[in-house]
Amino acid sequence: MNRENKRKRYAKGYYKTHACQESFTCKVCDRLVLPLGAGSEHRNHCPNCLSSLHLDQEPGDRAADCGGIMEPIGVWVRKGGEWAVIHRCRRCGALHSNRLAADDNPMKLMSIAMKPLCAPPFPIDRIREMTEAMGGSGQMP
Repeated sequence: MNRENKRKRYAKGYYKTHACQESFTCKVCDRLVLPLGAGSEHRNHCPNCLSSLHLDQEPGDRAADCGGIMEPIGVWVRKGGEWAVIHRCRRCGALHSNRLAADDNPMKLMSIAMKPLCAPPFPIDRIREMTEAMGGSGQMP
């Protein structure tokens, strides 16, 4: 096993009380990710592709044995207007929410946010028909 794949062992909850000062190479896009520029003391995903690794069960506990890739599948807005990324583990399916970092890729964030609008669960051609069936005229005022 090479050094990059070894996971350092710290006491339980270490990352909850200590800043993460370690850099890492993203397993998805192979970019070097530095702790600087995140806007917080905890970097938990790649700012380029927004992917992460499934290391935690609770934020900072490093208790997950899965180690799968957490892919970004959506975004949501927390109370106060702060955006967060929703990640799903490719290996076990776990869902986690992570707040955005200051240097996250804005184009990737917008493409994730727009995905449901670009691929609705019904034929886009039927929107006018559905609007009229609900009693609307389907016209903008």
